[in-house]
Amino acid sequence: MSQSTQKPPPTRNPQDSMVSTWRHDQSQWTFWHWMIELLGLHLIDLEKPVPIFSKKDKIPAVREWTLHLWILLHASIPLILHHLYVSYTNTNLNLLATFALYSTAFKLSGIHEMHIIRRLGQIYGFLDGDKHPRDEIPDIGVGKVIRELISTSSFRIIMAIYLTYTPTLTPSSLNWKWLPLEIGLYSITVDFWFYWYHRLMHSTNSLWKFHRRHHLTKHPNPLLSAYADHEQEFMDITGIPLLAYTTLKVMGLPMGFYEWWICFQYIAFSEFIGHSGLRIHGGAPSTLNWVLELFDAELVIEDHDLHHRYGWRKSHNYGKQTRLWDRVFRTCYQRIESVKDNVDYKNRVTMPIF
Repeated sequence: MSQSTQKPPPTRNPQDSMVSTWRHDQSQWTFWHWMIELLGLHLIDLEKPVPIFSKKDKIPAVREWTLHLWILLHASIPLILHHLYVSYTNTNLNLLATFALYSTAFKLSGIHEMHIIRRLGQIYGFLDGDKHPRDEIPDIGVGKVIRELISTSSFRIIMAIYLTYTPTLTPSSLNWKWLPLEIGLYSITVDFWFYWYHRLMHSTNSLWKFHRRHHLTKHPNPLLSAYADHEQEFMDITGIPLLAYTTLKVMGLPMGFYEWWICFQYIAFSEFIGHSGLRIHGGAPSTLNWVLELFDAELVIEDHDLHHRYGWRKSHNYGKQTRLWDRVFRTCYQRIESVKDNVDYKNRVTMPIF
C-alpha cells in the first residue's frame, strides 16, 4: 500500500492522558492543587526514597486487629462528640448539625488514613514497585478527583440521614449486640451488589464507557479510587450502599443510623487502602474474615491492584471488599506477591493509630 493511501494513526483522546507534572510545576496550581498540598494527600513524599522489592521478596502480613482498632476508634469520635452534646444539652442534634458532624468526620478520617498509608509506603514499598511507580493524579484530573471524594463523603451521609436518622434516638441507642454481624454481612452484601455491577461495567458497552476512565490507572493510589465518571461514582456512592442496606433490613437486622455509620467506615477504609498498592498482605478487614479465610475468599490489597494492572474490558477480581463472589463465580486472578508461600507471617505490620 502506498504511503498516500495509508490511514493515519488514530489520535489519542486527550482526556485519556495519565501524565502528571503538576507537583513539579506550581504555575499549574488551582484551588484543588493547593488543597491536596496543604492537606498532605500525596501518596509519595518526593523528598524521601521509596523502598523497592522484587516479586520474590517476602511480603509482611498485617495484624488485622489493628485495622479494626483503627476503624472503630475513628468511627467512635463523632459518636462520642454527639453523645457528649446530648448529655450536656438534653437535646439531640438536628439534621443539619448531624450532617456537618458526620460528613466532617468522614473526610478527616480519610485524610488521616492517607497520611498513614504514605508512612507505611515509605517503610514497606509498593506492589510491582520493581517495574513501575504508583500513578499520580493526572494533570487533567486533579479537580475532578477532589470533587468526587468530597461527594462520596457527603452524599453517603445525606442518604443515611434521610433513610435512618431518628431525632429521638441518640448514639446510646447503638445496637452493640448486632454490630459485629452487621459489619461482616454489610461488607459481603455490598460486595455482592458491587461484584455484579462492576462485572457488567466491564462486559456491557453501555456501562463500560462510564468505567473506562477509572481503568486508565494501572498502578493506582488511594485518591484515584475517585477517578471515574459521574455515573459510576453515583452508583458507587449511593446505589450499591442502598442495595446493601435494604438487603440487610429485609434480613431483619437493625441497621440504624449509628450502625450504618460504622459500616460506612469499614467500606471507606477498604476502598482507600485497596487502591493504595501497599506491599503488605492484608487490606479489607471484616468481622467475618475468619470465615472467608476458610474458603480463601478474604481480600488483600494485591487483589484489586491486579484488577487494575491487568484488567481492561476483560478482567477479574471484581470484588472490592472480599473475594467471595469472585470465588463463587470463578473470576479470581492468581496472586503474585501475596501468595501464601511468599507471605512473612513473622514480620507483622501494625496499623498506626496516630
